[in-house]
Amino acid sequence: MKILMVIPALGNVYGGPTKVVLDLAESVGKLGVSVDIVATNANGFTVIDVPLNKWITEKNYRVQYFPYLKFLDYKFTGSMTKWLFHNVSDYDIVHTNAIFSYPVLAAHLACQFRRVPYIATPHGMMEPWALAYKAWKKKFYFILFEKPSLQKANAIQMIASTEARDISTLNLKTPLVFVPNGINSRDFESLPSSELFYEQFPKTRNKILIIFLGRIDPKKGLDLLSTAFAKAHEKFPETHLIVAGPDNTGFLPTAESYFSEAGCKDSVTFTGMLTGAIKYAALAAANIYVAPSYSEGFSMSVLEGMATGLPCVITTGCNFPEAAEAEAASVVDINAEQIANALIGLLQDPIQAKNMGDRARQFILENYTWDRVALKLISVYQDIIRKTHKNPVSLDQGVSR
Repeated sequence: MKILMVIPALGNVYGGPTKVVLDLAESVGKLGVSVDIVATNANGFTVIDVPLNKWITEKNYRVQYFPYLKFLDYKFTGSMTKWLFHNVSDYDIVHTNAIFSYPVLAAHLACQFRRVPYIATPHGMMEPWALAYKAWKKKFYFILFEKPSLQKANAIQMIASTEARDISTLNLKTPLVFVPNGINSRDFESLPSSELFYEQFPKTRNKILIIFLGRIDPKKGLDLLSTAFAKAHEKFPETHLIVAGPDNTGFLPTAESYFSEAGCKDSVTFTGMLTGAIKYAALAAANIYVAPSYSEGFSMSVLEGMATGLPCVITTGCNFPEAAEAEAASVVDINAEQIANALIGLLQDPIQAKNMGDRARQFILENYTWDRVALKLISVYQDIIRKTHKNPVSLDQGVSR
């Protein structure tokens, strides 16, 4: 079985979707399936320094980057379009990631032209909040381009169980499949020493650390977090907030102003994007994880915070009701007061906080690993191929064990 994954860009600044696609490709490829990825070389305000228009071989997959022209975030790319129309027929199925981006539209059109089945993963971009943000350009694009191509998809992958409700309001008749994101359990077997983080950010030493891990973006709820943290900090002056994530839209000055206006900016450290050992050291140093988002697909950073064993405060916008049902996180409404009360509750009862963190770690490692996700998604691929392809692929043929 040959799979082509298409994503507009793989730059680190794009956060979760980049990590999801790379980890998924690695996990599916590890099972003996042939996986290729194509993307532009976009990386926010810059580009990734990689060879273009040629395959780069990784351990269990290949990736090819194409140049692009930036226009209203749509990432127009003639070379990638040409490649897609010439090459999609070499694959049994195409898996696109994201919507409202030209490379994905080109992939859908190429699949339709070449009669290749495709599955689309919006990554939370069909959430009501996400659709309402910059709605003036999304409405036109969705009606004219996005909806017709999604209706011709063989399936839409939901990464959160709540997505079916949102997608149903758009009157799409496409079959829905639920396959969530995951984490690599080996990344959380032994975390680096927190000292690595303290050495780089000494202001955080000897503090009770609350960590936000995500892009500096309007949808992440930093306006809510500023108010909530100010209330928690007033009761617990030894607390310190870590805001760790890239700013790929120029939103950082606005985000910083939220904390200045709330009167707590001196107790907040903006670290920029953290990757590799320093990111895991930050998680090791933290006492509480917080995700105050208005809208998420299915947050990778929430999974990482929980897998670390941190007690987590997340909003309903994170689309993870299963965490509340398992009592593995404090899930609150998208409201600064509720976020503040949840943080204060954990700070007041460290034993309760530790027990929640222990439940969170067990819950994620038992249910949300890439090994589990890869097997489930391969089964979805095979089901689509059986129904639409001239040469169906059985489980034994498609996966070597």
